[in-house]
Amino acid sequence: MTARTVLAIDLGTTAVKCALYDTTGHQVADAAREYQLGTPGPDRVELDVETYWAAIRNCLADVWRRAGARRGEVRALALSAQGETLVPVDRTATALRPAIVWLDNRATDESAHLAQRFSSKDLYETTGQPQMLAAWPAAKILWLTRHEPRTAERTHRYLLIEDYVLARLTGEYVTEGSLATSTCYWNFRTKKWWPEMLEAIGISQSQLPDIVEPGAPVGRVLPQIADELGLDRSTLVCAGALDQACGAIGGGNTAPGEFSENTGAAVAICSTLDAPRLDPQAAVPVHYHGIPDTYMFHTFSGGGIVLKWFRDAFCEPQSQLAARAGRAAYDVLGDLAATVPAGADGLLVLPHLQGAMAPENNEDARGALVGLTLQHTRAHVVRAIMESIAFVVRRNIDVFTSAGVAIREIRALGGGSRSGIWKQIEADVTGRPVVTTAEPNAAALGAAILAGVGAGEWATIDQGVDATVRVATTYEPQAAAAAVYEERYAQYVAAYDALAPYFAHASRA
Repeated sequence: MTARTVLAIDLGTTAVKCALYDTTGHQVADAAREYQLGTPGPDRVELDVETYWAAIRNCLADVWRRAGARRGEVRALALSAQGETLVPVDRTATALRPAIVWLDNRATDESAHLAQRFSSKDLYETTGQPQMLAAWPAAKILWLTRHEPRTAERTHRYLLIEDYVLARLTGEYVTEGSLATSTCYWNFRTKKWWPEMLEAIGISQSQLPDIVEPGAPVGRVLPQIADELGLDRSTLVCAGALDQACGAIGGGNTAPGEFSENTGAAVAICSTLDAPRLDPQAAVPVHYHGIPDTYMFHTFSGGGIVLKWFRDAFCEPQSQLAARAGRAAYDVLGDLAATVPAGADGLLVLPHLQGAMAPENNEDARGALVGLTLQHTRAHVVRAIMESIAFVVRRNIDVFTSAGVAIREIRALGGGSRSGIWKQIEADVTGRPVVTTAEPNAAALGAAILAGVGAGEWATIDQGVDATVRVATTYEPQAAAAAVYEERYAQYVAAYDALAPYFAHASRA
């Protein structure tokens, strides 16, 4: 066994990231290439697939330059990918139109039509999704059938963005369950396409890729593609997983009782399940995991975007101070938050600047400062924002535990994991240890682990995790702060409940 590195390609919303790892989880080299999404009309978000492909090619070129001699050791690769981004292709696997990105909401009429045809109960029990949304590929395909019939007529396969890149790499049409779950035309219990939904959106099973397990070998990279991307022609291409599933794997969240939060612009939450267990309140989506025959509660809400908004709108002096000192502005904000006691001297923030996801699932919800007085300063608001995101995490933990899921600890991922004060607040609010890991890009590491399993480097995903995932810091709950937060959390929930009627009224004004 001579090849000793594995490659991850992370297909993000606004950037491609590529990272090369050795089999101890050490990152040999990485690179990123950003791109600008197209918005050709209201509620429309698209991107030419050649933009994705060029970003992959250029990103890999950067990785090879940085990897030096280790470039030739790549044994296998796998992808971490955004969900719901749809690419219709013809018989030559050529995209028939720009990809319809997951952020696209043009299919509102189609999602309403499908919601009338399929009850939310049937949808949840079959697909794990509590409600039909315009973002789901089922609604997008129905929109194409209605509004771009020529495209629909010519479509040989409807692919998600990971499927498209796998097809271009290998010539094979495959997908896997973690990505297929939110199509709303895949039965996550039987692991087969849902015939009734296919009929409703007007497509056949033959127009969809074959289902494989995450980490399954798909094929060797095509010779001409290997030459174009600088890969060896023997490189094995393996199925990857949804970015958040990859992040859970790369953060060590692989067994029931494990829970991870990834705080970037949003806070994405995953809790591993050993079966397709549903939330009794039908509020939280259930996804297939990036681990065969494993599932996860998965949702997200506003996260770092709230702190970014406050930084940009109200913290220019702190940003300038950080720049002069060669520090990140968020580090300076963290220093501010640390000067304020737990509970922010009575100030509460509702962080729902763009609506609330699970468990509230209220698109009308908005942000609020509650309890503001002359005593409060910029530092109080920063701390209250950090506390509010921890309350969002706690609220989802409460839903998960009510569904019978015992959560022992929290694995903290993403940019927010670098803030010690924020992670200590989270430990105190949730009453659970918060663990950060050494690798900052957990999604890329998770994809690399899947590639290693597919290539036989490790027999199981757990073996890959044991070999590569290392704990950096553990934040234990502090009794005094935890007692304060029990009361503050109850007040946070009560504040949302009290303002919910106002949000509903304001949305109709």
